[in-house]
This record gives sequence, structure tokens and C-alpha cells, in this order.
Amino acid sequence: MTLRVDVSGADNFALQEAISAYTDEAYTNAKKLSGTGIVSGNPQIDTNTETFIGQMRWFKPMNPTINIASLTDSADGTGSTYTSDYLNYVKTVRTYGGTKVNMQEVVTQQDGLAKIGRDFGEHRSQDEHNAILAILKGVAISEAINGTAVGGGGTGLGGQTFENDPTDPKYGFYVDLGSDAVVKAYDNTVASMERGAQRAAGFLNAFGMAYKDYEPEYAYLITSPEVMASLRSANLVDQDGVVDGNIKFDTIFQGKFRLIQTRAAQSLSAAELAKLNTGAGVDIVGTKTSFIVLPGAIAMESLDVPMPVEIDRAPASYKGGGSTSIWHRWGYVAHPAGYNWAGSQDSFPSDAMYQYGIDNNTPTLLTDIADTLANTTGTWIRKADSALSLGILPIFHS
Repeated sequence: MTLRVDVSGADNFALQEAISAYTDEAYTNAKKLSGTGIVSGNPQIDTNTETFIGQMRWFKPMNPTINIASLTDSADGTGSTYTSDYLNYVKTVRTYGGTKVNMQEVVTQQDGLAKIGRDFGEHRSQDEHNAILAILKGVAISEAINGTAVGGGGTGLGGQTFENDPTDPKYGFYVDLGSDAVVKAYDNTVASMERGAQRAAGFLNAFGMAYKDYEPEYAYLITSPEVMASLRSANLVDQDGVVDGNIKFDTIFQGKFRLIQTRAAQSLSAAELAKLNTGAGVDIVGTKTSFIVLPGAIAMESLDVPMPVEIDRAPASYKGGGSTSIWHRWGYVAHPAGYNWAGSQDSFPSDAMYQYGIDNNTPTLLTDIADTLANTTGTWIRKADSALSLGILPIFHS
């Protein structure tokens, strides 16, 4: 006996309503860095070069010689001189795609390609966020190598004063609050930096150590929810934030730091720090990492990629039911101000290459850091003569 159920009228409407009631679960990835003011364009980046890399060139400041005029000495005056320099940047291309089984739409009444397309924007912005975070960590590693791996005396800015211009590369452009007695003096306990007021004071001290009398009007502080909670518990977050574009930022110190809260894995691991600390310089003690980043510190330019969207149909697949694939392609140059790309010049870099200089999406880092320590360099080599020209300040803290 066959049981036939007649679904019509109101019942049919209810069934169709249930079938069509698909919605999208919200993404809960870490907050993005790509849409903030730390990123800007740079007209010096030429995306039409015929290699994987390009070059930016600039004039360095004059080396002035001031002569004192004389009425009795007929010797010629000494002229001033100038030089130029260049740095390399690298292109990358990323792809994202998916496939729908055509006949599945008969059952679900939903277009699988529409879902893939709807989510493309999220995945692209997440990719750009990941690249920026990898660059920040790559700069931190490169500068930490400067301070820990070179000959005796190498250190970060914590061992310097508020007056000097640390042009010597042995001074890594970072501040280790975990070993800074000036900061720890706020409290006699080792855990003093775990408290909001001390953390905030440490960040402000680090800002002054890095930029001296060239301290900018404001900067972005990229930090974790844990640090953000400690700042809030100390009642340090300003009542009125700052609107930048279409984003509202919480701030501290009357807008001096615009807070970017992200739970992205921005800190170096204990194993990574231990490997960095095998050099001849002063060990890094802080176990967490935050970043003070100036506006526009990372230049980002899009590439013109052929066939940015392509659809491929396989009508014979799934016993003739067919399937349809869609692929998105995009590319960009992402580059930190003041640094030279020292990685591969014959391939598109992955995020691991931005960070470690190796093409491995799940790196342990340890072998590569050991190799890098031997060369006392990192993926990003500082090219600016003055550290005051740099825009990324890693801060190691507890």
C-alpha cells in the first residue's frame, strides 16, 4: 500500500517557507586590521612591474656642510652632498573558490554559488587581515633579531634614552617592558605589568622611547581582549572615542592611542622567544606582544589580476546532474614603511613567508629562526637611516 500525502494550499506554503528559511551564521573571526587607518595606499608602488618584486627609490636627507665665510682665506668652500636609496617590495596573488552540485538545488531550493559569492568579501578581508598580521609579526621578529642576535650590547629601545636617535641597527626597534626597570618601578611585584594602569603607562613610555620629539599626534594600539579588559578595569578608556572613516575606536590618553582590539594570535610563542634569545644580545623577557602602529604604516596596493572571477561547468559529473565551480582571484602588494623585502624574489609569498621567510603555512619557525640568527637578519630589513621614520613598534610585555 502506498501512502500519498497531498501537501497543498496553506500546508504547501508552510513547507516552501521552511525550505527557503536558510540564513547565514555570523562569522566570529578575530577583528580585522585591513579596514583600519594603519593601511594606506602608496603611489610609489608600481604594480605593473614584470617581475615578482618592484622597487621604491628616494633621496636621503642632505649631508650639509656649513662654511664660515672669510675675507682673508681664498680657499673654496666645501659643498654639501646627498645620496639615494631603494627598497624592494613583493607582489602576492590569492585565490578562493567552491563548487555546487547542481541538482542539490532541487532539494534545498538554494543556489550554492550564491552562498560562495556572499562569503567572498569576508574571506578576502580575512586574507588581507592575516597578511597584515603576518607582516607585523615578521617586523617584530626581524627587529628582535637585531636586538638579541648581534654582538654584545644588542638590545631593544628599553635600554636607550628618550633623547637618542637609535640609528645603530644593533638596537632593535622594539621595547621590552618585561625587562624595563623604569616601568616595573610602578610596583614592586613581578606582575605589575598585568595591571591596567601600569600597562598603559608602559605603552606610553614605549611610545616616547621610540619617537622622541617626533612623537605623532596619535597612533593605533593593536592589543588583545585581555589587555583591553585591564585598561577598562583601570578606568583608562576615554568616554568619547574617535570616528575614523566608518569605524569608531575606543581611545586612551585623550585620543593618543586608538585601540584596535583583536584576539588574533599576535604574540610570539614561548619557543619562538627562546630561540630568539639564543643570540649574543639582551634577552626578551615580555611574553605577550602588542603593537603601536602609525597611520599608513603598511602600504597596500591592489593588483590587476586576469580573470578575477571564473566559472567552470562540469555537466557530466554526478551522473549527468552536473556541477558548477566558481573561482575568485585577487592580488596586492602589502609592505611596511621603512623596510626592504628580503624574502624570495621568484614566487608569490604566503603569510608564512611574510612572517618567517619560509613557505610553510604551519611553520614551527625554530629551524628558520636558527638559520636567520646565523645571518643576523630577518624577512624585513630596516632601510630607514633613522628609526624615527619607522611606523611599527612591537612591544613585548607581561
